[in-house]
Amino acid sequence: MVHQAEFLDSTGTDISSVLAGGYAHPLSREWQHERQLTKNMFIYPLFVSDDPEEETLIESLPKQKRWGINKLVPFVESLINKGLRAVILFGVPMKDGSKDPVGTSADDPEGPVILATKTLKAKFPDLFIMADVCLCEYTSHGHCGVLYDDGSINREESVRRIAAVAVNYAKAGVDCVAPSDMIDGRVREIKLGLIQHQVAHKCFVMSYSAKFSGNLYGPFRDAACSAPGQGDRRRYQLPSGGRGLARRALRRDLAEGTDGIIVKPSTFYLDVMADAAEICKDYPICAYHVSGEYAMLYAAAEKNICDLKTIAYESHHGFVRAGARLIISYFTPDFLDWLSE
Repeated sequence: MVHQAEFLDSTGTDISSVLAGGYAHPLSREWQHERQLTKNMFIYPLFVSDDPEEETLIESLPKQKRWGINKLVPFVESLINKGLRAVILFGVPMKDGSKDPVGTSADDPEGPVILATKTLKAKFPDLFIMADVCLCEYTSHGHCGVLYDDGSINREESVRRIAAVAVNYAKAGVDCVAPSDMIDGRVREIKLGLIQHQVAHKCFVMSYSAKFSGNLYGPFRDAACSAPGQGDRRRYQLPSGGRGLARRALRRDLAEGTDGIIVKPSTFYLDVMADAAEICKDYPICAYHVSGEYAMLYAAAEKNICDLKTIAYESHHGFVRAGARLIISYFTPDFLDWLSE
């Protein structure tokens, strides 16, 4: 029988340095994950058109489509049957004259988000429906709020309009409103509006609290037809190096009454996600794996740089490792299959 002292003498190895046995088996490797990926943490983005029969592939966003109401229900049902629990809706008005300077069509009762919400709720009452709240898809100028004549954001008018849209979505039956505009003060205005209209008790506010400007949103803008017609959004989205500014934005939205927060993009901002896990430790934290990140992984896999499933797992493990509890991901349909294997 070999005693510990003899083992150390003969090999010169400290027992505590031998770790490989703890992850030699596929199951024991999973045990090493502090948190597991599960189906109920995934939220699937859906682009809903005002053409009820639309089913259009988005060229820059692999395997993703714009959906009309009549095509949406059977598609969503197929995912619910695999375990889908939550979606986030983005309206895409395509008809002539549907866009104006204040985004009137955003909360049109016959518009895509409100119609999709009512249709999905009638068919799938247990589906958790989030609605992205922003004006960029609906404004003629493509910016996220109402503009002054010089093209800068009119904060006061913008947050009033955004809050009105959020309230109308909540009244239509969405379970969660998610303001993505990053305009100062909109969370407070939304929360006050929900309280005033007596829907605050049944509508979750999930703020895009740390949303950075950058070069990863191109495929989304193709899908949502939401590219700004002039200028850019850098004056009201965070600069990519602004970690301290992100921490301030997180604290601001907590103080204004958000019920959860989103960090966007995700892969390049894991430090901010870790900050959020500390600053917002009592709140659900959501990582948004944005269109450019998703498309890059597809492009790399197509060039045989990596395996798609393996790299998708690796990236999404990074989000939960950094502190995310929820993930908005275009890979959601794939994970519904992969997590059943």
